[in-house]
Amino acid sequence: MPLARLLRRLLPLLFLVGLGWFLWKKVQPALFDFENPLAPEPRITVTHNTVLTKIEALGRLELVRYQFKDVVEYRKSTYRFLPDSKVALIVAGNAIGCLDLRKVKPQDVVFEGDSVVRVALPVAELCTWQVDHSQSRVYSTQNSFFNDAELVDEGYKYAEKNVQRAALQSGILAQTTQNAEQILRPMLETMTGRRVVLTQQTAPPQVPPRR
Repeated sequence: MPLARLLRRLLPLLFLVGLGWFLWKKVQPALFDFENPLAPEPRITVTHNTVLTKIEALGRLELVRYQFKDVVEYRKSTYRFLPDSKVALIVAGNAIGCLDLRKVKPQDVVFEGDSVVRVALPVAELCTWQVDHSQSRVYSTQNSFFNDAELVDEGYKYAEKNVQRAALQSGILAQTTQNAEQILRPMLETMTGRRVVLTQQTAPPQVPPRR
């Protein structure tokens, strides 16, 4: 009788010990992997499906690149009785001048005698202008009222337009034309064996709008 009573008292304890041992065996591998810095990293599987959407012929000859550094303070009025939102950006940008050689037509290449070829080149263009985000950063934001991301995005868009304006004001188109003269003439003279004269295509006449 005392033995039976003792067993009844020990059974719940044995059950708890067994349950604890079972749970420990289940969680031990996970705990070991978490604490062990040499444990293998989890395997990552990525599934993707790349689709070709457009093929475009490129004929732009890039001839000069301008790089800019600027500190931009972009201010925006939001609410009438609240101070203006403001973001300060340290911006790096670049602009590229080029010639679109797809615009050269057969009539733009004229052979004069046996020693001269005259080539009318298209007008220089500003091909691209952009902010280099890898070299740019946000210096500070003020009174953004939890709209930091929107304010910064607007500031960068303004900075990108400023890169375009600064490139044009700095004479990038004239530099593009000068570089075309220095690069294309020796190359064409080597290819043709003639003296090359480079000119610019004449812009088509502007037709006045009808009234």
